[in-house]
Amino acid sequence: MSVISLAPTDNPNTLVLDVTPQLCVGHPDRLFLFGGAGMAAGLAAIEAVTGRPTVWAAAQYLSYARPGTPLAYEVTVPVHGKYTSQARVVARAGADEILTVNAALGARPDSPELQWAQMPEVPAPQDCPAMTYDWVRREDDINASFEKRVAAGRFGTARGEGGPSADGVARLWVRPIEGEVDRIALAIMADFLPSGIGNALGTAAGGNSLDNTIRFARSQPTEWVLADIRIHATTQGFVHGRVHLFAQSGALLATASQSMILRVH
Repeated sequence: MSVISLAPTDNPNTLVLDVTPQLCVGHPDRLFLFGGAGMAAGLAAIEAVTGRPTVWAAAQYLSYARPGTPLAYEVTVPVHGKYTSQARVVARAGADEILTVNAALGARPDSPELQWAQMPEVPAPQDCPAMTYDWVRREDDINASFEKRVAAGRFGTARGEGGPSADGVARLWVRPIEGEVDRIALAIMADFLPSGIGNALGTAAGGNSLDNTIRFARSQPTEWVLADIRIHATTQGFVHGRVHLFAQSGALLATASQSMILRVH
């Protein structure tokens, strides 16, 4: 995924991410690193150090990183077995810990390839309207790196129509403007889950991610990815939900879940 670029250091287990506006979200005067970009960089660092593909990863977001901040991703690999590695990475801005990622990596040969999760029936991407934004944003933030089309649910200016959703489901077709759909791109797409909160509540709302867990299934070339978002519950000021990411063929690429701080605008 071309939007994530890590620079090497003298330590082979430490790589540096330059936080640019193109990796951020938020009001133009208060930009901060998009959580999915921070996690994706963590996966890129862990995969670079171990040489293995990610199977599962969980990120915990601890603080904000502003544009112009160099983030040092320090990778530790406690276990490196025949087929599987267990690793973690801590991203720091100076002495401040910004996020942590724990992950399992590897691939086991001669295993069955089966799928039970089914992609819902939705219109093709070209038949869906473009997603609109009803908040103030920089035109070159992380959202500018992806094209999004609404397959089901209410996004943007339509979020406040009709009251709460009956099922909490919203669906987006997403594709990167540049580069291919790989695990790094999917990790960013998984963090579009909070965009379904406004649809679920029927009002202008979103969330700040506390965590993000992603599990990768098949690897298959695809131009578009369907993000099948389901908000499970809002309670005590927090939101819980999940997203399945499908290739256009219907193959499950990844599934992710997270908890967020509820923000009603």
